[in-house]
Amino acid sequence: MSSPTPDALLGPADVRELAAALGVRPTKQRGQNFVIDANTVRRIVRTADVRPDDVVVEVGPGLGSLTLALLEVADRVTAVEIDDVLAAALPATIAARMPARADRFALVHSDAMHVAELPGPAPTALVANLPYNVAVPVLLHMLDTFPTIERTLVMVQAEVADRLAAGPGSKVYGVPSVKANWYAEVKRAGAIGRNVFWPAPNVDSGLVSLVRRTEPIKTTATKAEVFAVVDAAFAQRRKTLRAALAGWAGSAAAAEAALVAAGVSPQARGEALTVEEFAAIAENRADPDALGTAQHAQHAQHTEESRPS
Repeated sequence: MSSPTPDALLGPADVRELAAALGVRPTKQRGQNFVIDANTVRRIVRTADVRPDDVVVEVGPGLGSLTLALLEVADRVTAVEIDDVLAAALPATIAARMPARADRFALVHSDAMHVAELPGPAPTALVANLPYNVAVPVLLHMLDTFPTIERTLVMVQAEVADRLAAGPGSKVYGVPSVKANWYAEVKRAGAIGRNVFWPAPNVDSGLVSLVRRTEPIKTTATKAEVFAVVDAAFAQRRKTLRAALAGWAGSAAAAEAALVAAGVSPQARGEALTVEEFAAIAENRADPDALGTAQHAQHAQHTEESRPS
């Protein structure tokens, strides 16, 4: 591997100079905050445990601060960028600052939420500074679409980081926590100050590490079925699961039956359950048609019994 030039990474002056040359002003709409500190991007690459044989996918590379740090270490980097101006400029930045590694870089000009395939070898790692407004859906989409991604490190708003890494019983445990845990073991991996960004955001950032499960959750339910239970359970957080899952199951009684069969108290609330328990509930949902037939038969029997002999 060729050694990068000492000044290959972008510093504050480089970022502002690049942005000015491109006529780029970071937009709130896309949650753009560019990293201007070389030590921070190198720290992210270290924390992500990026290895020399890794094929890394990066979402939202911006001006290329993290991209260059990833190229110093990884075998290949594929960056997914939605912004027309930034996507057009990035290959030239890579070629100018790290010419010996330019052939190891690929750009996909697209919305990450619509990416279904990537050029070159399958990605083994995902490392990204995710825009705050789309962080969770983008993360879940990438994990779902590319099962070869073993290790992920994302920089997100601190509050989002807390939610993703929360465990059952935590006040911030919710839909993102459970769905991320379906794919991976999730934990907080550090904090990032505001002064390493331009412009400085008015919130703190956090790093979240996700290591894909070597064994998927053992369940006969599909991911879609499990996620439907999760969505229903947290749509009405204050309600017991018997009440919150009534719509999902067809009735409160049907919800109770599924919960009891799964070994979960009907009086419990969603924030107390593990992803495995949500999967068990999904497995035990009664077939609505069979449920209707059973209820119809029960009603007919009751009518028959109540007739005078």
